[in-house]
Amino acid sequence: MRDLGARLLLVGALLAPFALPHGANAALFGDDDKLNALRTQVDANQKAIDVRLSKLEARAADRSAILDLAGQLDQLRSDLARLRGQVEVLTNQIETAEKRQKDLYLDIDTRLRKLEQAREQAAAATTQPATGEAPATPAETKAYEAALNQFKLGNYPLSISAFEGFLVTYPSSSLAPSAQYWIGNAYYAQRDYKKAIASQEKLLSAWPDSSKAPDGMLNIASSQEASGDRRGARKTLEDLLAKYPASPAAASAKQRLQGLRR
Repeated sequence: MRDLGARLLLVGALLAPFALPHGANAALFGDDDKLNALRTQVDANQKAIDVRLSKLEARAADRSAILDLAGQLDQLRSDLARLRGQVEVLTNQIETAEKRQKDLYLDIDTRLRKLEQAREQAAAATTQPATGEAPATPAETKAYEAALNQFKLGNYPLSISAFEGFLVTYPSSSLAPSAQYWIGNAYYAQRDYKKAIASQEKLLSAWPDSSKAPDGMLNIASSQEASGDRRGARKTLEDLLAKYPASPAAASAKQRLQGLRR
């Protein structure tokens, strides 16, 4: 009996540290409530995190769309800059071509005018003009050249005023028919065909024997054709061939008539 009692005491001593008092069991059940509350808080936090992640993802998608749009805008700007460059190149080419054409016109006109003056001087040296006109004086030539230079520069209104002033100052000049011709030509360049025709008709009326008279008729035909009067243009060209068959303008009239008769 003594040995059995000793053994029970030994077992009791060994299990004593593992025994839980009643208050400790109550605390364990209280920790379960805390754990459930913690789990609830964790779930709530998880939901909040999910919401924030969703918003962040939406913002990221918006940013991606904005970046894509920005890339497209950059491409459009690049294309626009390239097109502007092409336009500038074409503009420069057109301006260069126009300048070359204008220079060519001035060169041809200068050469023709020199030939015409040489022809008129030669004719004046061999025969006395029926009208008794004297060669142009230096002052007349200077005024005429100033008016013609305005025409060459494309200043047609100023050219008309200068030639009209020349005719008032030097009505009997040998250059008067040419001045009247260039007045009509300046109106033609401005597409004022009515005044162009009237100016050239004045040339034909005042100086019918001038070398500029056939050119004036050719300009009348051009004005009539440009204004839609093809029948009138044909009639003018036919009259030109009849009145001035040996003139340089007659050759142009023949070619023009072929086109108008088609």
